[in-house]
Amino acid sequence: MNIEQFKAHWRDWLMLLFGVWLVISPFALGYGATDAMMVMWNPVIVGVAVVVFSIAVLRKTQVWEEWVLLALGAWLIAAPFLLGYATMPAAMWNSIIVGLLVGADSVWSLVVMLGRSGHKTA
Repeated sequence: MNIEQFKAHWRDWLMLLFGVWLVISPFALGYGATDAMMVMWNPVIVGVAVVVFSIAVLRKTQVWEEWVLLALGAWLIAAPFLLGYATMPAAMWNSIIVGLLVGADSVWSLVVMLGRSGHKTA
């Protein structure tokens, strides 16, 4: 990969890092051994999905993949409240912050992609 390719895909590489962080975060932040299995498995499963879609976007960017990543970001924001771990600060804030980052990254990529290709969203 040359510098021009990296410049064109830096947001995708960043998204890949967000996914890797989600996979390791329950263990790094110390809530991987909790009794509430969804507290651990939700970021791991969503993190794997983020990694897979990030790799897909790096191979060939498709608008629908960015929409999926945006939906995953929204899910991360809502998950602590819907899955009942809003009372666990480390898990809750990790989910919300990474969800905001994933969502912002995907929105930014969508704006760039749609602006570049001349697609209309409405």
